[in-house]
Amino acid sequence: MKPRLPKLRLPRRRRTRLLAGAAALAVVAGAGTWTAAASGEAPAVHRQDRMVEMPGAAIDTSYFTAGGAGKRPAVLLGHGFGGSKDDVRAQAERLARDGYAVLTWSARGFGRSGGQIGLNDPEHEVKDVSRLVDWLARQPEVRLDGDGDPRVGVAGASYGGAVSLLAAGYDERVDAIAPQITYWNLADSLFPQGVFKKLWAGLFFTTGSADGMQPGGVPGTDTAPAPGPAAAPAGGATACGRFQPELCAMYERVAVAGKPDAEARALLEGRSPSAVGDRIKVPTLIVQGQEDSLFPLDQADAMAKTIAANGAPVSVDWAAGGHDGGLRESARVEDRVAGWFDRYLKDEQGADTGPVFRVSRSGGIDSTDGAVQLRGASGGRYPGLASAPREFALSGREQSFANPAGGAPPALSSLPGIGGQLAAVGAGLSLDFPGQNARFESEPLTEEVRVTGAPTVTLNVRSTAADGSAVLFGKLYDVGPDGRQAVLPSQLVAPVRVENAQQGAAVQLRLPAVDHAVEAGHRLRLVVAATDLGYASPAAPATYTVAVRGALAVPVADGVRTASAGLPAWTWGLPLGAALLAAALLGIRRTGREGAGAPGHAAQPEPAAADVPLDITGLTKRYRGVQDRYAVRDLSFRVEKGQVLGLLGPNGAGKTTTLRMLMGLISPDAGEIRVFGHAVRAGAPVLSRVGAFVEGAGFLPHLSGRANLELYWQATGRPAEDAHMAEALEIAALGDALDRAVRTYSQGMRQRLAIAQAMLGMPDLLILDEPTNGLDPPQIREMRDVMIRYAAGGRTVIVSSHLLSEVEQTCTHLVVMDRGRLVRAGKVAEITGGGDTLLVTLAGPVDEGTVAKVAALEGVGAVTAADDGLLVRLEGATASGLIAELVGLEVPVSAVGPHRRLEDAFLTLIGGAA
Repeated sequence: MKPRLPKLRLPRRRRTRLLAGAAALAVVAGAGTWTAAASGEAPAVHRQDRMVEMPGAAIDTSYFTAGGAGKRPAVLLGHGFGGSKDDVRAQAERLARDGYAVLTWSARGFGRSGGQIGLNDPEHEVKDVSRLVDWLARQPEVRLDGDGDPRVGVAGASYGGAVSLLAAGYDERVDAIAPQITYWNLADSLFPQGVFKKLWAGLFFTTGSADGMQPGGVPGTDTAPAPGPAAAPAGGATACGRFQPELCAMYERVAVAGKPDAEARALLEGRSPSAVGDRIKVPTLIVQGQEDSLFPLDQADAMAKTIAANGAPVSVDWAAGGHDGGLRESARVEDRVAGWFDRYLKDEQGADTGPVFRVSRSGGIDSTDGAVQLRGASGGRYPGLASAPREFALSGREQSFANPAGGAPPALSSLPGIGGQLAAVGAGLSLDFPGQNARFESEPLTEEVRVTGAPTVTLNVRSTAADGSAVLFGKLYDVGPDGRQAVLPSQLVAPVRVENAQQGAAVQLRLPAVDHAVEAGHRLRLVVAATDLGYASPAAPATYTVAVRGALAVPVADGVRTASAGLPAWTWGLPLGAALLAAALLGIRRTGREGAGAPGHAAQPEPAAADVPLDITGLTKRYRGVQDRYAVRDLSFRVEKGQVLGLLGPNGAGKTTTLRMLMGLISPDAGEIRVFGHAVRAGAPVLSRVGAFVEGAGFLPHLSGRANLELYWQATGRPAEDAHMAEALEIAALGDALDRAVRTYSQGMRQRLAIAQAMLGMPDLLILDEPTNGLDPPQIREMRDVMIRYAAGGRTVIVSSHLLSEVEQTCTHLVVMDRGRLVRAGKVAEITGGGDTLLVTLAGPVDEGTVAKVAALEGVGAVTAADDGLLVRLEGATASGLIAELVGLEVPVSAVGPHRRLEDAFLTLIGGAA
């Protein structure tokens, strides 16, 4: 057996101080309360809830154990900002079944715990963790490494991830940690390169400060905060909520100034793991999200390098998701955390801790549900953010552009809780306003280049601002061969503040770290903008002049190998979900974006069709580079007010392409789409009357449903009174759940919240893609009622779904497509009971040869075997003539009549091709 890492022991003086603090702990509630939760044949999990008095606050804890009375390692699980111990209960129960003693707690100011939010203040939140370690050391089932020294690991995400790092830095009894999607230096996260990240900072302080909110910032829950000192603002001038006054004052000072000061940086750095980075010497599993504008990959890079330099084992995992929409691999990550603790807490030498470096990559589309499949790529060493750079020359002269007065309108890159949904497949909506940016572009790539890390480029910058400064935002786009499709990987932007640039200043711009494949034939486009919605820009107008000096350096980690693909390469593509959300966001307000819009001047509106929600005429779209293959061909149909239209068709029928053209995301090769009489094109103002729902829309889990919707609407830049929030919420029927944290929602409630988001502004045309996926029957029925209620007000709903029984009960009209063409359009009742399709009930079975003979009869369009007979579509034949022919073929006919099931009609219409 390999020798385990040497145990890092506390100095005697410090251990005595911590044990003295432990003696002050007193159980004030819930002592000895045990519950059991069985999980199949797994051992029952016992939970003990306690309110523990600590200096200045009562802390709410839960202790989980399972199995016999043997000694076991312990694990502390922290929660995210705005959450509570309840968020990690499921993981705690699983670890308890795996043989750990697990302690969870609500941090100060959150859940039922009292006290003030200190952003992991070492004097409060971090000392609380050490006191919890003291408590674990006294539990009879916990394995000890020495007097008062339990074998213990700490894990958590975001806020809880940071406290795991801090605990390892301040308390040498911690043996292993697994921080997830968290920060290394909070000042660098909120003030990157000297630029104030105003949107995320505002979310932090709104969550903890809003009136009427419980400590977690979640209004209206049935969990009352525990008693504790409230954070009263000095002089009553401002509402600090549960924050420590110095933090609230810092935020207000920076928010008013629009930029950080040295005092603000020092305050946040002192509460960051980086402050004790040289003291973190335990095995560390770092999991960071790739779609995360709050804590980007550079934070994980800094912690990995520092901890590895201390001699500790470190593994780095770039997971799918992040703060911009949720971690999409939570189950896989929990498996890896368990394996990490098995190796370094249980000393299981054969435990699977995973590769030193792993990154999740998109690997095609699951044809059953349209979800993006993920593949893991791994390497035997962590490559960092600048591995094996390749250089690409960028063309473009020196360019001047404006910083507008007030920094408005701002460009758009990522939005909290939304950007990750777009970035999940490498696509999204990025707004760059003309006259507010400079652009530089490479030649088309001769081969695919996988960017793994942070590209860099040197800029020369001049500014006309009074103080000679400039605030710039760098983006690196992947631009398709036609120049129209420009993808911003992970929807990330890199801010930088340039000082003393009156006469020109050189600055190295480090672009966001990403993992993204740029295909051969694509170009790299560098955009340097003056504004971004997520950040504070100078209010005073100024002109910036930017030139590129030297080549763009792109890191390529050749040692990172991708696992075999689950699907062939041709299935890789853009799921409709992210495309529709991108289209719905900001109502397709992409005015001025390069390449947007159809060529030539726009078609004039048709006043006579002003009340027609959708009219499609001769719509045609060929596959790229193929003249005689069509995704959609000569498609025409019309949708009227008040209809709920079901768009049906087998895979490859052209539904996705049709909806993408409807949303203005791609242009047709021929034909026309009109919405309320206006021709649809990229950026058409009429698309602001269209709302879209995408399966699995990302929300900020620690915020309430209402807060998520309000944030989304604010991001559109439209007036609050135009949101019609009350109407959308009434239709969605979320009830009291609206004021609960989204993390507590069932799948059905999340789906209804996503529909409510699509309904904000009460769009006249609502497009829903697979709105019932993942729902149980009662939830499906609720979703059906939502759609019917929405259309009842005179609006129009288009539903694309594979659940034919639900379409039959929900929709008033249908459009059936097959191989790009319209097969049938009309009322549901007409299609399911149409006289041209008959159900032939049989007295006995027939073989495939007989079915083929029936299909070959003159006047018969298609024949499909059904459970109780044959479905026959007539194309010229009559019912009586068909019966005579069947009798002649000795088919055992017992009855003939029109069929009534949509499933049967659908299969008949497409000839069973589904």
